[in-house]
Amino acid sequence: MHRQREPLRLEQVAEPRLSRGQVMIEVSVCGLCRTDLHVVDGELTEPKLPLICGHQVVGRVVALGDGVDGVTEGARVGVPWLGWSDGTCRYCVEGRENLCDSARFTGYTLDGGFASYMVADQRACLALPDGYEDLHVAPLLCAGLIGYRSLRLAGEAERLGIFGFGAAAHIVTQVAVHLGQQVFALTKPGDTEAQEFARTMGVSWAGSTDEKPPEELDAAIIFAPAGELVPIALRDVRKGGVVVCGGIHMTDIPSFPYSVLWGERVLRSVANLTHQDGIDFLKLAPQIPIHTEVEIHPLAEANEALSRLRAGHVRGAAVLQVST
Repeated sequence: MHRQREPLRLEQVAEPRLSRGQVMIEVSVCGLCRTDLHVVDGELTEPKLPLICGHQVVGRVVALGDGVDGVTEGARVGVPWLGWSDGTCRYCVEGRENLCDSARFTGYTLDGGFASYMVADQRACLALPDGYEDLHVAPLLCAGLIGYRSLRLAGEAERLGIFGFGAAAHIVTQVAVHLGQQVFALTKPGDTEAQEFARTMGVSWAGSTDEKPPEELDAAIIFAPAGELVPIALRDVRKGGVVVCGGIHMTDIPSFPYSVLWGERVLRSVANLTHQDGIDFLKLAPQIPIHTEVEIHPLAEANEALSRLRAGHVRGAAVLQVST
């Protein structure tokens, strides 16, 4: 990627060099998510350019830089969106490195996984659970992790609404159902295909955002990057309920009457993830076990895959096959 709002280009580039604390990864697959679209489409406005996109990276460590002691050569690892933090600021010290002001992000301010090789900070690398093929574990590294953090911040909801039913929603629904929660899926009006997909994931009800769920919600998670859904979700949750905005980018939230928020309702966002989120979620995933629906594309067809994602035609998650 050389400029925003232009298609990605497949190019031969120099092999990346290792710095202290970094590992070299031979990439097997890399998941696609809506954040990649926000980068390519210019909605996230400060990328490193030129840039190699991709932040749901699965591969094997083939070389170690100086000072690496937490990762071994040959290990299968995943690299998520949060690629580096300073480790010294108040947020990092508190275990909230996802809020670090100096943070760098894979596939945005650091080169990512749409390439045969990439370098990554050893602290960003996550050990992956056995039993998952590379193609199926990749979506857990962003769609899964952001969904998991969103679910935790939603609190102990018996009745959970999910607005937008794509990659993150189809994973977090499996977690919520495993925890005994009722899930209500709300999609774009007329998107009966997404609603049917939600039913196959075990939701209690699936309808459109212009409908009222059959029961009052304890909490709601908004995955669709549409600010107009915020007041709708607030109206659907009970007093004391929580609405979580799960995306890194969202269109502007329209004004709404204070009465929609009143009653000690809570509106909050999710920012990135912590390393501990990754450890906890990847330990939980095989216990459920989470199954990821994936649509596979070769690396050379990254633009076509992004177009399908942009148009809402991907069922589950899209994954690029980088090595064969």
